[in-house]
Amino acid sequence: MPGRVLVAGSVNIDLVVSVDHLPRPGETVTGGRFARHHGGKGANQAVAAARLGANAAFIGAVGDDAFGPEARAALEAEGVDTTSLLMVPGTPTGVALIVVDASGENTIAVASGANSALTVEQVRAALARLAPTRGDVVLVGLEIPADVARAALEAGRAAGATTILNPAPAADLDRSVVAAADVLTPNEGELAILDAAGITAPAMLVSLGAAGARLTTTTGQAMLPALEVEAVDTVGAGDALNGALAAAIAEGRSLEDAARWAVAAASLAVTRPGAREGMPTRAELESAAGVLLRGP
Repeated sequence: MPGRVLVAGSVNIDLVVSVDHLPRPGETVTGGRFARHHGGKGANQAVAAARLGANAAFIGAVGDDAFGPEARAALEAEGVDTTSLLMVPGTPTGVALIVVDASGENTIAVASGANSALTVEQVRAALARLAPTRGDVVLVGLEIPADVARAALEAGRAAGATTILNPAPAADLDRSVVAAADVLTPNEGELAILDAAGITAPAMLVSLGAAGARLTTTTGQAMLPALEVEAVDTVGAGDALNGALAAAIAEGRSLEDAARWAVAAASLAVTRPGAREGMPTRAELESAAGVLLRGP
């Protein structure tokens, strides 16, 4: 029986403006198009896993504003278990302001809101209720407090689950957080920060954008090419990669097979606008990636 994907992380409402080019400091770029999407790295990753057929649960927090119930309903509509999604009174739900240019590149500013109010005690209690076991995957991001992320990873490891840390953002990353992760999933910028701090992990899947990803383990290194697609919006590509990686590991795939599956999912995610809208279903991923990724 496949394991579960238990995600501890952020949930936001994304306010997105698409423009011809990203504004430079002090520059105003007009003529943009506005859209509102559901987001937050953690919530996106849970959705990505659920769309690929995983039994996914989300641990996080929303505020008591109008965005909170909306964010919860959006996760539930995707089949994600939200029994561990808390509501924090007197606190706004997280909001991300995103600017996307014509090539799909983006800049993001986040008001963390309830995400920063999540506590160690709350996450430990949530994982105690969910009772992870060997075969489950605990996936954690850093848009929640570092001590909360560490507590989630440590609880997952203690239960025998596979632990994945998406080190985003990587600035001021505590070495003890990484020590509790079986797999680290930085992008190139985050990897540079980790390298400068001398922080590494036994297994690392480094996303390389259009070039795919590089998987490094104690036994060697593999380059995993991306699918050839036309990028429309790169927001959410990393989340698709992390959610798909966790889903594939939970269904029993080897780390390298799971990483190839994850890269293919990230490739498809950039073909449609919106952090979640572009995330593929299992049928879409299998159709695009071919028989190789279907597995046994």
